[in-house]
Amino acid sequence: MPKKGGLGKGLEAIFGEIENIENEERIINIAIDLIEKNPYQPRETFDDKSIEELTESIKEKGIIQPIIVREKEDKYQIVAGERRFIAAKRAGLTSIPAIVKNFTDKEAAEIALIENIQRKDLNPVEEALAYKRLMENFGYTQEEVARKVGKDRATIANSLRLLKLPEEILNMLKKGEISQGHARAILALKDENSQKELAKKIRDKKLTVREAEREVYQNQQIEELKKLEEKLKNAINTPLKIKIRDGKYSLEIKFDNIDKLNEFIGRL
Repeated sequence: MPKKGGLGKGLEAIFGEIENIENEERIINIAIDLIEKNPYQPRETFDDKSIEELTESIKEKGIIQPIIVREKEDKYQIVAGERRFIAAKRAGLTSIPAIVKNFTDKEAAEIALIENIQRKDLNPVEEALAYKRLMENFGYTQEEVARKVGKDRATIANSLRLLKLPEEILNMLKKGEISQGHARAILALKDENSQKELAKKIRDKKLTVREAEREVYQNQQIEELKKLEEKLKNAINTPLKIKIRDGKYSLEIKFDNIDKLNEFIGRL
């Protein structure tokens, strides 16, 4: 029998309405072939090195902590402990100890998310997608999601905003080529091409978040100057250029002849 509190202590503290993991539990050895992965598992990838280390540990000491499963038709579905399940398969085990609980789809999704967040196993994109899934599949508000995972609503909102970035940038974030701080800076740019260019620059030149924010500011200044140029050009119907140097602005206007210059001066 596992020690009281086992997997559930941290989960129980956050996910209060789920009964204590020890109540009415039954631990059985389940054939590996009868176990399915959790479709609500927020992790898309598992670190191969950590899985291999766990595999070697299981070969030497066996499974110390049972996984959590729920019955699903004639099989069992993992609720928590997918890393242990994967490592057990690699270790050549044909069965694995499991605690069988009667969880709903909603509870299974919540526990899978909370377990990963507590262990800091998710990359920022996986975490944001998990929040989105809870909201779309089970009708949660941002406030309710925040309450479930022990975070404030602003944190959930900022996480969800990351999903507005182009897929190319999200892939960089998943791989750790840019950080969540970098991604938030990139979000300040409205043009998708500008976002992609900055993300590549951050990755290739290894810019800090502060440096990325300066790049964003400069980009925004350039975009604003382009708008002003277009506005002035349309107003006076004359080619012009606004330049910035050492924090100072200058306006260059070109006239084809003296008559157009006189006309412009007259209008001023």
